[in-house]
Amino acid sequence: MRVLLDHRRPAAPGARVTASELADLYAFPRGRRWVRANFVTSLDGSAVGADGRSGSINTPADNRVFALQRDLCDAVLVGAGTVRAEGYERVEPSRRRPEPPALVVVSASGRVPEGLRTPVEGRGAGLFLTCSAAGARRLGRARSALGSEAVVVAGDEEVDLGAALDSLAARGLRHVLCEGGPSLFSAALSAGVVDELALTLAPTLVGGDGPGITAAPRLGGPAGLAVWPRLLVEEAGTLLGLWRVSRS
Repeated sequence: MRVLLDHRRPAAPGARVTASELADLYAFPRGRRWVRANFVTSLDGSAVGADGRSGSINTPADNRVFALQRDLCDAVLVGAGTVRAEGYERVEPSRRRPEPPALVVVSASGRVPEGLRTPVEGRGAGLFLTCSAAGARRLGRARSALGSEAVVVAGDEEVDLGAALDSLAARGLRHVLCEGGPSLFSAALSAGVVDELALTLAPTLVGGDGPGITAAPRLGGPAGLAVWPRLLVEEAGTLLGLWRVSRS
């Protein structure tokens, strides 16, 4: 993998990086809460392949960086709809990290995805974020299925992502990798809680009318929400990078 841009230390274009150097490039900042959203898209902007899943446009380089970021984060944040569509059940341990990050699922309705009902011990069991509008019955079912400590109620009519992330940080889960989907990412951007975007551009064209990485009708001002690149790397035609999200 070669570095095209690293804002921290200018390097010769095309400089190769080792696995440990790549981990340093993608490391989360120490000592503070940090939310990084992670997506892959085709060159024509589709966040899914012909089968309706993001996995079909993944590349080996994207898979490697995807796994690396999971090793580096404290928690994986994902919407309940994406859990159902992509078949999430748990975050598996890796060679680098025997204890996986927590899987944190967001659901305003309070409906627990079926795959999460499988008992999982340890930190990988994760948390379920919902809101008061889910109602007493569904909250009770969620607590029965997952355990009372695993269900966090934040917000009234919708999940208050700022409060939810504060709750995660209080549990030692400061470095959060948001894996979507588009609705959750848009809500997080609107709430001003996203610090940066990790985006992979896969060297493929999908066509059709598949979804993009956001679902909001408009973000930011007339020109949209500003982002700026702080890292760009490339391998076999796959372009990967980190973009800092403006909070202004």
